Amino acid sequence: CNWYEVDPNLQFLMDRLLEQGDREFAETWLKRWGALCGGPIAERAERTDRHPPILERYDRWGEEIDRVEHDPAAIATKRDLWNAGFNGLPYSEVAKERGRPVPAPLMTAFSYLLAQAETGMLCAVGMTPAVAHLIERHGSEELKARFLPHLRAMNFEDAWDGSMFLTEKTGGSDLGTVSTVARPNGDHWLLEGTKWFCSNVDGMVIATLARPEGGKPGIKGVAAFIVPRFRSDGTRNGLRIRRIKEKLGTRAVPTAEVDFVDAEAYLLGDDPFDGKGINRAMEMVNISRAGVGVMGAGIARRSFLEAAIFAANREAFGRTLTDWPILRKDLLAIQLASESAAALIFEVARLTHLHDHLGDEEAGRLLRILTPLVKLRATRQGLTAASAALEVLGGNGYIENWPMARQLRDAQCHT
Repeated sequence: CNWYEVDPNLQFLMDRLLEQGDREFAETWLKRWGALCGGPIAERAERTDRHPPILERYDRWGEEIDRVEHDPAAIATKRDLWNAGFNGLPYSEVAKERGRPVPAPLMTAFSYLLAQAETGMLCAVGMTPAVAHLIERHGSEELKARFLPHLRAMNFEDAWDGSMFLTEKTGGSDLGTVSTVARPNGDHWLLEGTKWFCSNVDGMVIATLARPEGGKPGIKGVAAFIVPRFRSDGTRNGLRIRRIKEKLGTRAVPTAEVDFVDAEAYLLGDDPFDGKGINRAMEMVNISRAGVGVMGAGIARRSFLEAAIFAANREAFGRTLTDWPILRKDLLAIQLASESAAALIFEVARLTHLHDHLGDEEAGRLLRILTPLVKLRATRQGLTAASAALEVLGGNGYIENWPMARQLRDAQCHT
């Protein structure tokens, strides 16, 4: 099933948000992505949920390797996404030949389609643009040259995933309590400390927060850093994975606890004591918030599809379920949740395009307010839609080999 071709609302949004020249360019990609997400990626998602990543701490000789093993289905999905331009299209030769930016609403549409298949995989690959943005905005020219070509690659073989290791056990989202310590060491820094929720733990390029030695207490004493998976000499960096957390949902993305042990790191910004480390990190977090909103909207859309298809093919009391007005009312409520969430996320995409590519400062100010609100509302819409759709499926909805149980588990993560 091509999820773009069966989604008149998404087609309407693309018609409304894209200029004619962009619309023609987008159509080819949207059809490709719709077939990919509605076909092989959706099929593999059931397997990647049942076979989540596992941690292999030691090799056969007892040497610590801290390697995360992924099911072949997950690797195949990542390969498909990178090769289809999930992170690389806006920076590709195809985009350069156009002579104009790839519209942000188009890239949001790719994430929206992927979210309908598996939000855990969207989390795994979707952090990469935010990490790349952080490096582009605040990294040295050397860091940009080293990391950006891989973070924005158009093929799986050259691609490096991004990760975020921000929160710690004691403070959670209270980032002013960060206790990880950063010590200068020549042209880089060494980090020592523990991170509690490390998303996409085996990513190649990690954005994190630490407190430089001698820094102030609280928020103003925290700086932002990039930690590569491997040191500059090619050896393993000082990252020790304690364990991968057993989560209710979004199982495709490995979330873990990690110790930094003299981990090689690179400062983002010019001054480690300028008090702006968390401000820099929040630029990345706001991009991620928009992505989480997309996850909620995608789950809402998938919930409507599953409920509508089931109801159209299920008979009760001599009639199909869709012949019963009370059931049609339930379907309309799910559709309303889906399309209202979609309207929100694509408004964020529109404003993002205006700000990033056209320099519209008013759009930037609106984004700062709207993005967290959209994250809040769209994820709630996703959870509401998933719960309602599960009820439409009745007992089947509560069974794990039907799709709605996973959608409900995943939806709760994003709220």
